[in-house]
Amino acid sequence: MRTIKNGMISASPHLPANLPPTPSLVRSVELAGPAGRLEAVLNSGSPDAPFAALVCHPHPLGGGNLHNKVVYHAMKALNAPEWGLGWPVLRFNFRGTGLSDGAYDGSAEASDVLAALDWLQRKYSLPIVGVGFSFGAAMLIKACCDRQPSPVRAFAALGLPLRQQNPADVYPSLESCLLPKLFLSGDLDRFATAAELARIHSSAAEPKKLVLIPGADHFFTGHLDEMQQALSGWLKEQLP
Repeated sequence: MRTIKNGMISASPHLPANLPPTPSLVRSVELAGPAGRLEAVLNSGSPDAPFAALVCHPHPLGGGNLHNKVVYHAMKALNAPEWGLGWPVLRFNFRGTGLSDGAYDGSAEASDVLAALDWLQRKYSLPIVGVGFSFGAAMLIKACCDRQPSPVRAFAALGLPLRQQNPADVYPSLESCLLPKLFLSGDLDRFATAAELARIHSSAAEPKKLVLIPGADHFFTGHLDEMQQALSGWLKEQLP
């Protein structure tokens, strides 16, 4: 097992040996979204979990959905007992994806994120951590940083896209967003170079952290374990 810290990878176990495993139940749920029903899956967590989490999927027009492998592995890092968190985690399909009602918009999906966050708040009455991958990260930032007070305690942007028709200044709210934030990408991500990510990280308000996984592409191919370790490790640092 490898840990990523300040760009360096070192050996580390997932969690202390004395932490007992807690089985996670999985069930389908339906959310009331602004464009209609949103298809979702909930992985239950430990009964005494201190946080709940939301994971948002990549671009629907590129085949992204709640079963995307990066989304799934991010969920496992937050939910599975071997990673030491054991939180309940909700994944959902954006409007027009899978069994979700509505049609792709490209911006209004941020309101789908808010609907999912509202459902989690009503279900658990716990502080929420948001994680988004690619398009999901962009919509999560829009939902979390444009809405005050924010419905989340911290968020992580995995594979944040910066090379799109919309330029990087599509994230202006990062400059005033005081939530703890993690920018986690591969250093070979074709949708954002290391230099571009460094610039967006530099412009964002504190607290913040940028982690680039050496040799990883946009989908963390062959590096999903490092992504999980970086994500869970950062959350343990930010939310002890």
